Amino acid sequence: MIVLDELDKKALEHFRGFVVKKDLVGIIKGGANVPAFVLEYLLANTCSTEDEEKLNEGMENVKTILRNHYVNPEESSLIQSKLREKGRYKIIDKISVELDAQRDRYWANISNSNIKKANIGDDLVKNHEKLLLGGIWAIIEMEYDPMITIGSTVYPFLVKDIKPIQLSTFDNSKISDKRKDFRKEEWKKLILRSAGYEPFSEGLDERKLNLLLCRLIPMVEANFNMVELGPRSSGKSYIYKEITPYAILISGGQGSVAQLFVNNTTGRVGAVGIWDAICFDESTDKLFKDSDAIPLMKDYMESGSFSRARGGEISGSASIILNGNINQPVETVLQTSHLFSPLSSEVNHDTAFLDRINLFLPGWEITKFSPQNFTSHFGFSTDFFSEILKSQRKSTYYDALDKYFTLGSHIKQRDSKSIRKIVSGFIKLMHPDGNFTKKDILEYLTTAMEMRRRVKEQLKRIGGMEFWDTNFSYIDKETQEEFFINLPEEKGKSLIEASPLSPGVCYTATSDGQNNTLVKIEIVAVKGSGKMNVTGTSSPEVKENIKNTINYLKANEKSILNEQHTLSGYDLNIQITNMLGASISGGIGSAVYVAVISAIYKKNLKAGLAVLGNISIGGAIERSLNFADKVTLLSENGARTVLVPMDNLTEIGTLPTSVLGKTDVPFYGNSQMLLQKAVLNE
Repeated sequence: MIVLDELDKKALEHFRGFVVKKDLVGIIKGGANVPAFVLEYLLANTCSTEDEEKLNEGMENVKTILRNHYVNPEESSLIQSKLREKGRYKIIDKISVELDAQRDRYWANISNSNIKKANIGDDLVKNHEKLLLGGIWAIIEMEYDPMITIGSTVYPFLVKDIKPIQLSTFDNSKISDKRKDFRKEEWKKLILRSAGYEPFSEGLDERKLNLLLCRLIPMVEANFNMVELGPRSSGKSYIYKEITPYAILISGGQGSVAQLFVNNTTGRVGAVGIWDAICFDESTDKLFKDSDAIPLMKDYMESGSFSRARGGEISGSASIILNGNINQPVETVLQTSHLFSPLSSEVNHDTAFLDRINLFLPGWEITKFSPQNFTSHFGFSTDFFSEILKSQRKSTYYDALDKYFTLGSHIKQRDSKSIRKIVSGFIKLMHPDGNFTKKDILEYLTTAMEMRRRVKEQLKRIGGMEFWDTNFSYIDKETQEEFFINLPEEKGKSLIEASPLSPGVCYTATSDGQNNTLVKIEIVAVKGSGKMNVTGTSSPEVKENIKNTINYLKANEKSILNEQHTLSGYDLNIQITNMLGASISGGIGSAVYVAVISAIYKKNLKAGLAVLGNISIGGAIERSLNFADKVTLLSENGARTVLVPMDNLTEIGTLPTSVLGKTDVPFYGNSQMLLQKAVLNE
């Protein structure tokens, strides 16, 4: 017996013939590897009803069609035999085409039927270009003609006609007209049910429902770039594989220049000019087959176009989605690295590539799906739903937020572009009639700012002053109040202790010119014979810094230490720990200096202390390189005070005001001044 809720009844009332009971797909599909949009294409006309008898009749009809024409891989030989016997036969299968340049002709490959090198006319390929870019599901009219030969080889299979499994016509005005009959929450749930989710199921709160909606934004916003990292089985790739014929899923390492951008031999534009969305599955593995695909992808993600020497500038509108698994708790990743680190090594430190990401979806918040999370209620049939999404790509609400809000002064052009595109995407999904309120925009704006700020925060972690300012805010035009947006995963997380540092503990930062690293120094001094043991680093430069510092101390023991506290009377165990960043470089001598004396005298250092700079063997204080990057890194990770060599004084103006507002940056000119400012006066 069919049990309908009020939303089911409303969907049937307004969209009969275009909605389908979503659990029917699972019932019919069984073990068949056929996308949901193929099944719902067949189901929509006969199963858009609450009449159980008609529903069962429609299901039987679809089963008959599938039984007679859908090809399971194990039935390939039988289908080929039927085609030979009958001479002509219709099948439901996935068809792709490849160019045989040597023979100057196309060959069709029919996936489940295991038909290779079927004859196909140039006109069919021209009319259905996606055949060359991964293929399409279609109702295929096949013929068998043993007289077709090339040389002595017979190629009897012929593709006579193709009917792609998608709507032939679509009128978007129906959606605009009917939207007013649904409350906002009803429409939201209908959209999510259409994507296969059950909004009322356990574990899906409003926060998670909004995250699921974000997955649809690349389908309504052209040239939209998104990353989602999360656990397995949370449906990251489902949207782009199952619910639309306008997206393609590319396995890791399979993205070639010819497939994605342009085939230099034929001049044919690749996937970016054909599909609405290109999803790279398993983006934690290798992304591209060709290394020169990366600069082309950067150009494309930035502007929606790219240049090839012979072909000039080529444009496309496909959105780019990078999906991947994150196998550690996000807190652990943030303690040791950044949230882009699980991505392929081709791009996970390429700030120019990563800055082009409009939205970083925190997939780790979406729990693994269980059967109850998939809906059994009515939603738009996937072919109709995919046309709704596609039709929205023609409109834009890029400036919609300007009526009510101003973006804060910290937000750069790329940030603004991303935020506006996300807000526009939400409006297209939730208000296809163009009617929305200030409250609606506020909801979408705060979500958009979070999703883009997540990108910026990780870029800042990777390094570089270019990304230092992540203070995202908006101003309400009516009240002139300014509101700042925070990230859930960043709240209360400081790597540098806010309390007085234990004896022998000090923090510093190093830089190799590109990557900045937060370093913790821990020194334990025990009575001994002057031995020294350094662990945690194999860097010759770091070991040289430590050696020079210790030698300076030995040479000046009488003035720095006293007879009861001499280096010859202690064994020093020095542990160097990489708290955040790629690798530890030099420039840690001053921090080692205060840590050694703190450890020997059992003196606490000031709360949240970090020290930059080096001490030469002769006692000279060396300037700290990449000063602003290092201070910013330390400040953002909890440093209350960062002691800096006097030679860096002229660079104080390069520090962001947000850093100076929360971190004290005093300067020191010699080792005595350094100690006075570092040790806690109890």
